[in-house]
Amino acid sequence: MKPELIIVVVTALLAACSGNSDEADAYGTFEAREVTVSAETGGRILEFGVTEGSVVEKGMKIVLIDTTLFHLQKAEIDAGMRSIRTRISSVNAQNEILDQQIANLNVNIERIANMLKNDAATQKQYDDLKGQVAVLEKQIAANNTQRASIAAELSVYESKKATLGEQAERSCVISPLEGTILEKYAEEGEVTAAGRPLVKIADLSLIRLKVYVSGAQLGTLRTGNECTVRIDEGEKEYRTYPGRIRHIADKAEFTPKIIQTKEERVTLVYAVTIEVKNDGTMKPGMPGEAIF
Repeated sequence: MKPELIIVVVTALLAACSGNSDEADAYGTFEAREVTVSAETGGRILEFGVTEGSVVEKGMKIVLIDTTLFHLQKAEIDAGMRSIRTRISSVNAQNEILDQQIANLNVNIERIANMLKNDAATQKQYDDLKGQVAVLEKQIAANNTQRASIAAELSVYESKKATLGEQAERSCVISPLEGTILEKYAEEGEVTAAGRPLVKIADLSLIRLKVYVSGAQLGTLRTGNECTVRIDEGEKEYRTYPGRIRHIADKAEFTPKIIQTKEERVTLVYAVTIEVKNDGTMKPGMPGEAIF
């Protein structure tokens, strides 16, 4: 074979190999762990210091909702609790008086008992004193029942106060994760309601590429395997990242319409999720490719 012909053949083979290397094994879009944070109490938003694109730490305050009403209700409950404690103190004071009266009667009873031995007193005097003691003891028992009822009222107030304290604490909305604010659904000065979404936060530090593979490709894939993820850079170039297969679907599904041609939509494929460390370039919804 002539040297010129050999050069042409080798060049053609290299070109063919180069063309095949540009072919990705699977295509899909990037997803992120997104959390929609909602208000747990209603009221006017006093502080809303974050903006879309802001990076927040886990536990960081995002929103502060007006808690004036809760504090006023707690002050009212505190006043009611003071009134109840005064009533309990009054019952205790009555019981102390009754205890002293019983003690005095017991002294007289002992004296009458000694006089009875010498026939210096009557049985009726003794019985009358014993009866007075019994009456006072029953009155103490009734007071104790009343005090228990009042104490139960105090427990109700304490429970209401704890509920208001929890509501006031939940008026300060904190971030449940470290991430980036993707969307804001309210602004400072607006009135919100319990359950209304306030912001959407996503952890973009570790992003996931969800791709779809055929049954023929599935046999070579294992959870934990490393692979290459790439995204477009310019018109013809790619930027590549190392990835790791996080999950492989157990069941087949039809190819999603958004990423395949009409002819391929009826093909059964398996979803594969690949984790990629994000340098800030990849965004949720962005297309990506995987090379296994």
